[in-house]
Amino acid sequence: MASNTPVARYRRQLRSFVIIWSGITFILGAVAFIAIYMTYGAIFAPGAQNGLRAAAALPDTTAAPTTARATFTPIPTRPVVATAPPQAVAQADISAATPTLLPVDDTRFHLGVQVQVSYDNMAQWMDVASNQLSVRWVKQQVRWDELEPERGAYDWFLTDTYLLAARDKGLKVLVSVVTAPDWARPEGVNLEQHGPPADPNDYATFVTALLRRYPGMIHAVEVWNEQNLDREWTAPGGLRAEDYVSLLRTTYQAIKAVDPGVIVVSGALAPTGLSDGVHAWDDFVYLDQLISAGMLNYADCVGAHHNGINVSPEYTWDAVPNDPSASYRGPFDNPHHSWSFRSTLSTYASKIALAGGNQKLCVTEFGWPSAEGLNGVPQGFEFAGDNTLEEQRDFTVRALEFMRSSNSVWLAFLWNLNYGPQAGWAADNDNVAYSIIGPNFVFRPVFDAVRDWNRAYEGGQTP
Repeated sequence: MASNTPVARYRRQLRSFVIIWSGITFILGAVAFIAIYMTYGAIFAPGAQNGLRAAAALPDTTAAPTTARATFTPIPTRPVVATAPPQAVAQADISAATPTLLPVDDTRFHLGVQVQVSYDNMAQWMDVASNQLSVRWVKQQVRWDELEPERGAYDWFLTDTYLLAARDKGLKVLVSVVTAPDWARPEGVNLEQHGPPADPNDYATFVTALLRRYPGMIHAVEVWNEQNLDREWTAPGGLRAEDYVSLLRTTYQAIKAVDPGVIVVSGALAPTGLSDGVHAWDDFVYLDQLISAGMLNYADCVGAHHNGINVSPEYTWDAVPNDPSASYRGPFDNPHHSWSFRSTLSTYASKIALAGGNQKLCVTEFGWPSAEGLNGVPQGFEFAGDNTLEEQRDFTVRALEFMRSSNSVWLAFLWNLNYGPQAGWAADNDNVAYSIIGPNFVFRPVFDAVRDWNRAYEGGQTP
């Protein structure tokens, strides 16, 4: 006969509560498991190829695992920020990092890729870069005007999103810091165009804050970008090399004071045939001016750009064979060094050596576009229509081999991984044709070729 004492009743009630609560917990756990499986199961389904591999970067939870597609969601103009202040986001993870070590004993060639910021899919894109493309470096352009719109008021949302995701995938990062905010620009300057601050110390202060927030997560800093063009360097003094070197010197000293291991890269120049000193300087002429102004004293690596046109990278500018089928005739009818990948990099290296410098080049942007499979070609980029997907692949691999064998290039960043998906493969966007991921998230031939080349190279084999 069961006891009916107060203690017995309490025990029966307690047992009933435990049984009911355990049942509720089991049901909730089962529901959570089903939800997680339905959300992510398609992303990591074994055996998926091409489009599904890249579709993992932007998952479509409504698609069956075999569709190899993902729904493109446009990037919002401004992300929804958590209630915590930006300075507090993931601060515990950040502070746990350690300062970098400059790879002075490993100055061999290293390949990276430009990965565009994605507000809610950054981890997936970093996984594509690290585990599918198999590179060890990525590049982010950091717009100072967006992160410090008012003096001392920082919004770290974008860099938190990017740098933490890169760290979690074991990727090294080059940040290219550009575009001074309006509050830092000289009085009376045209604010419709990008340009430097009135005081270089303001830029250096921002870079210092960036490095201190992310110790061990930033391995190289490119100080500005294409400062030989007025659209990037609108300043009262115009395109003066000595003004840029002043910015570089101040920033170099600030970076080394925070972390001597961070590689300082001079701002890469734009190859251009125009040299009026107002709208642009020819990059060969401007590089001479930079060297004369002392640039090599304040750079571990000299920045360079060359986005290929419709010319294979093995040709010097004066030996480009005619291509009768090419609709874009510049390189064939108007020979100039700015058309040639090989001439640009070889001449930069020669100028540095002749000046007594021992710096290698950091090619912070290179690549060949192809409009094949897209819905048109942007105006001014008609050369993208001349390149097939196979030529995009072959030109890129030849460029990799040239840079590796030249022994004059330290870092090189392919432009670009995911601009196409991020822009919805818009035909009027001139960056889309350079993307190595094509419509419907299918890897273009260049993707697999670069992956195979770099795996062989990193594995100690001759590609």
